[in-house]
Parts: sequence; C-alpha cells; structure tokens
Amino acid sequence: MPGFELFGAEERKEVNDVLETGILMRYGFDGPRKGIWKAQELEKAITETFGCNYAQLTSSGTAALTTAMYALGIGSGDEVIMPAFTFVASFEAVLSVGAIPVLVDIDETLTLNPDAVRKAINSKTKCIMPVHMCGSMANLDALSAICAEHNLILLEDACQSIGGTYKGKALGTIGHAGTFSFDFVKMITCAEGGVVMTNNKEVYVKSDGYTDHGHDHLGVDRGADLHPFIGYNFRISELHAAVGLAQIRKLDTFLTLQKKNNQSLRAYLETIPEISFRVVPEGGVDSCSFLSWFLPTTELTQAVVAAMKDEGILAGNFYWFANNWHYISKWDHLKNSTTLGRISPEQETALLQLKSASFAPSDAIMGRCISTAISLVWTEEQIKDKGEKMVAVIRKVLSKN
Repeated sequence: MPGFELFGAEERKEVNDVLETGILMRYGFDGPRKGIWKAQELEKAITETFGCNYAQLTSSGTAALTTAMYALGIGSGDEVIMPAFTFVASFEAVLSVGAIPVLVDIDETLTLNPDAVRKAINSKTKCIMPVHMCGSMANLDALSAICAEHNLILLEDACQSIGGTYKGKALGTIGHAGTFSFDFVKMITCAEGGVVMTNNKEVYVKSDGYTDHGHDHLGVDRGADLHPFIGYNFRISELHAAVGLAQIRKLDTFLTLQKKNNQSLRAYLETIPEISFRVVPEGGVDSCSFLSWFLPTTELTQAVVAAMKDEGILAGNFYWFANNWHYISKWDHLKNSTTLGRISPEQETALLQLKSASFAPSDAIMGRCISTAISLVWTEEQIKDKGEKMVAVIRKVLSKN
C-alpha cells in the first residue's frame, strides 16, 4: 500500500478522458460528456471485483459510513458498538447521524472482541460496526451471530482492508452494508473518495439519493428528479472516479506485490522468538497492507520504538498506542465532547463517560503492537536492509532486558 505508489499512464488516460469533455460532475450534462461516465464505470467495476450487488460512490470513506448509517435507518439515540482501535472517522460518522458511539475492547485480531460486544448490548443498541484495521478482519461469524440473535445491523467499516476476504467473500460485502475509503493512502486511491457496498436494493437506493441531496435520479433529466427524502452532498467527482477506475484494474497486481513483500519482511521478524503476530480469524485472508506484530510487554515495545527512532528506521512503523488518530487513549477531543456545535445531551453524556472508562484489555494489546506498512515498490535489497536493521535493533533491546 498505497496505490499511489504505482501511478502511471493508466490514471492519466482516465483523467484525460474527463478533461477532454470538460464535464467533471458525475450527474447530468449527458450530451457534452460524450458517453464518458467514470463514476458509473467504477461502481460497476466495484460490484464485479468485490462481489456485491450494488455500489454507491461517495466523496470520502467518512461520507460512505455516514451515508450507510442513514440508509440503514441508524439515527438519533441509537447506539453503535465499535472498537476502541480505529480511525477517528468511525466515531465522527456515528456522531454525525445523531447516534452514540459505544467503544469496546479489541482482541489480538486488532478488531472487536465478540465477548466485549455482547456485554455492551442493551435496548438502545442498533448496530455493530467492526472496523477491519490494518488489512485484516474481525471475527465476522461471531459478530454475525450476535447480530442475528439480537436483530442488530452489521455495518462493516472496511476502509483499511480493501482486498481482504473472509471465507471467500470480500470484506465490506458480508454485513448489511460495508464501506471502503479511497483516500490518498489507501490500497486503491481516488485521491479522495469512498463507497457504500450492499446486497440490499433498498439500502442502495437510499444511499444513491442521500449522497445527492435526495435526488431520486429517475427523471428524464436532472431537473425532473424528485426528492423522496432530505439528502446531503456527498458526491464524488468524475476526476476522482477516473483515478479510481484505473486503480481498481491494478488491484490484483497490488495485492500480489503486497503479499510478497509482507511475507518477505515477516520472515526476518519470525527469527525472533519473542515476537508474535496479529491473529487472522480462521477463513480470513489478510490484504497484507500492514505487518502487525507484538512484543511481550508494553515496556519492551516502547523501548524498541525509541531505539528504532534513534537508528532512523522508525518511518513506516506505527505505534498506535501513542498515535493521535487511531486509539482511544489519545482522543481527548472525543472524551471531552469538544465540538463546534451542539450535540444531543445523550451524545454528550456518553462521550464524557469515556473519561473514566477503562480499556485495560485493549491497552495490554495495543501497548505491545507495532504495525509496519508494506510498500508496493520495495526491492528485495530494500526488504533485506529493512528486515536486518529492524531485527538488529529488536535483539539489542531484548538483550538489555
């Protein structure tokens, strides 16, 4: 990852197709666009590539999550169970629809712990939202069973795991709906963009309308569209879709390179007995965008992070436990309910309660975890150099403790 590492003539060609027509908006202007419909082409490619019935492009992965929640009927006062390790966009989307994010512990899949999910369910729970972090997935069989038992929605935030699969199905296509992000550092990039995927026609129709101010897109022209409900503007542009169209055609190449480079680097770390690796649920296939690994204690992990920084090799190695964007320990703006406008009293109360909430099981996991981003363009010599330097630093730290 990410796809921008392999930009080329393919992306330029698709973008130039759009520029030559001058029609950058995905809707309307049927004549001048001369048959160029990049967003429609990309949506069709998404359904064919990932095996879902419907795909609705959006302006970002965050917009995709928000759209999916509205389309699934998630709203004011509803509780959405999600992991304490995710990107801030996940809880931002929940708050944006008036719902309440309920953060629970993870396990060594680096995603939702099903036991923690069960304990968090109450009469207000509407949705379970696993976030498939760093290329791999939650235990979807267990979570699907919980949803079926309690009549809950399963919404997959698969923004970080494009190309991963679970029991033969693409991540993002297993729940009632799923989302990808196509931002600049994702497996496939549009520069900015996202998608709602679903097998439910009603969810798709609502997503289609909501992203374009409630237009039903059934008129003979755009001006003849009706508005069955209030929507918003989460449209993707033709330029962004054009980039994504070129990228999705390269996905198999991206995944092949990523898996090869991931396995090559992992072979170096496997020579250290004290290192273990993130758990991939049985039947799951990691997209291999990250190599996530654990040391025995938080103290050792922090010492390794400091040593890698001193040696100038920390770049590309993420210590999420101390990261501002991805783990609850650093989300002071969330725990202090710091917003620019008023949120509901229910939301504010729930957020302020996070100040005193304990996430000790997650702390014990995240404190020991380092995730190494896998490049698509590494050479064998670069992997050898990186692997040997990382191993040398880790062994040096371990020998002192």
